[in-house]
Amino acid sequence: MEPLLCRSLVTLAALIWCVASVGASEQGGQDELLVFAAASLTDVLGEIGTEYQAKTGKPVKFSFAASSALARQIEAGARADVFVSSDLEWMGYLADRKLIAADSRRNIAGNRLVLIAPADSNTRIAVVDGFDLRGALGDGRLAIADPDIVPAGRYAKAALEALHGWSGVSDRLARAENVRFALAYVATGEAPLGIVYETDARMEPQVRIVGTFPASSHLEIRYPAALTAVAKSDARDFLDFLGSTRASAAFARHGFIAMR
Repeated sequence: MEPLLCRSLVTLAALIWCVASVGASEQGGQDELLVFAAASLTDVLGEIGTEYQAKTGKPVKFSFAASSALARQIEAGARADVFVSSDLEWMGYLADRKLIAADSRRNIAGNRLVLIAPADSNTRIAVVDGFDLRGALGDGRLAIADPDIVPAGRYAKAALEALHGWSGVSDRLARAENVRFALAYVATGEAPLGIVYETDARMEPQVRIVGTFPASSHLEIRYPAALTAVAKSDARDFLDFLGSTRASAAFARHGFIAMR
């Protein structure tokens, strides 16, 4: 398949997924809680939402996308009860604008950053200071979430800068709208290498982890959650559930790091 056509199909499929996610939120009933959450939380929050509804009888609908996109939607007036970001900066962005309930803010999970390749790839490269990522790419591009605005991309850029590899690949990027798009580029063979969260790599059988970036090479990856300024009164119950033992077990099953 031609690269441009393949990328277009991947993008179309991802757009359908995002539109379906947002549409589900917009079409939900007034009793449903609306949760805007980072794309990397799609699987684990889907499971936690199901458990919460089974426990309380209260339905939860999710809209998953890049934290940057969701924060700007909330700023523009989109209604949500809970916001879960994949970094502190976009949560801070809304806090500065008084669009979240500051006293409700808490960190619910952490993650790791990994280098991935297609599952059938023979690429071998150690993720260490000075590693030749440019050489490993060959004629291909490195798939990462947009490093200008998306948390996963910013973590990736910081890690590569710390390991003295950014300058060699900054002109060879396949910039993705969010981390799941970057994952899809590698899973379909559109990109020979990509940088995503470990939890994303673990759930996609079409990729394999080549190496893990040292924790010291980037800011700690934390997922803060908070009620929005317009949250329903019962939204705090769901936020509390995100910190419960049952939710923590779900995060652990999906490979996230527990927050203390």
